[in-house]
Amino acid sequence: MRISTNIQGAIFMILAMACFAANDATVKLLTKEIGIGQIMFFRGMFIVLLALAIAWRAGVLGSVRNVFQPKIVIRSFCELVAAVTYLEALRLMPLANASAIQQSLPLAVTLGAALFMGEPVGWRRWSAILVGFIGVLIIIRPGPDGFDTGAIFVIMAVFGAATRDLMTKTITASVPAIVITLSTALLLTAGGGVIGTIEADWSMLTVPILLKLVLAAAFLLGGYQSIVVAVRKADISYIAPFRYTGLLWAALLGMIVFANYPDAHVLTGGAVIVAAGLYSFHRERKRGIAPLAETTQPGPSEGGGLIVRAQEEASEK
Repeated sequence: MRISTNIQGAIFMILAMACFAANDATVKLLTKEIGIGQIMFFRGMFIVLLALAIAWRAGVLGSVRNVFQPKIVIRSFCELVAAVTYLEALRLMPLANASAIQQSLPLAVTLGAALFMGEPVGWRRWSAILVGFIGVLIIIRPGPDGFDTGAIFVIMAVFGAATRDLMTKTITASVPAIVITLSTALLLTAGGGVIGTIEADWSMLTVPILLKLVLAAAFLLGGYQSIVVAVRKADISYIAPFRYTGLLWAALLGMIVFANYPDAHVLTGGAVIVAAGLYSFHRERKRGIAPLAETTQPGPSEGGGLIVRAQEEASEK
């Protein structure tokens, strides 16, 4: 029996979310062994090499000169903010908690599109945004002493990634996706080097650490390539809701790898955020608006430009 293209797309979207969760779990393990700057530097180097290889194979090496276009650089800087803050959050809090909060990214993108890009947002989607952020508050449970530090870093990552997604939409479609990926990887590598130098937190790279760095880079690139396949095979309106399966993968890996079990607040807040996101997506689909968020992943996501480009290429076919 032949599987429909929409089902194939959904499978690849679920696979992408599994790759992202596996990347997060691998990075969380690495934060116990080496500094965040060192993680960013070496993983970024692997992504740069992979991106150059892909650009060469695709015959677009001549477009690499565009990596320093102002809009691309600004987008890459937003990615850097998202990457640094999200890595710090992974170091400080359980994987499922960070993943649950990051599911609010599409709502943050909708908020940014309404405030800064003039996108019309009706009262229903405004209500969904409000409900989604109530879900975030349920998870982080601010007390008399304020917010949990890890939660603050995730929220910063979400807004950094939302700005990244909005900036991606302003970059001309003539710039290949891999050029955006390369620019981001270069800036993250440089940023990691600066952070590592400031922190003076460089450790000897053992074989197990190197393997984890390569594995994290492979998971990350595999996730974005899977999204590209998903978007090209299926209707965006069909596969977009499957990005929320990332929360399930994160919870599963958190339990298996770190023995962290999500509590009632995380489960309830996560459910509220997902419900709000799905409703907002329903309204977008009903009005014929393409989802603006590249993914539910705030960072680090050196390949983020691939998703929007894949959507644009798919719509042209």
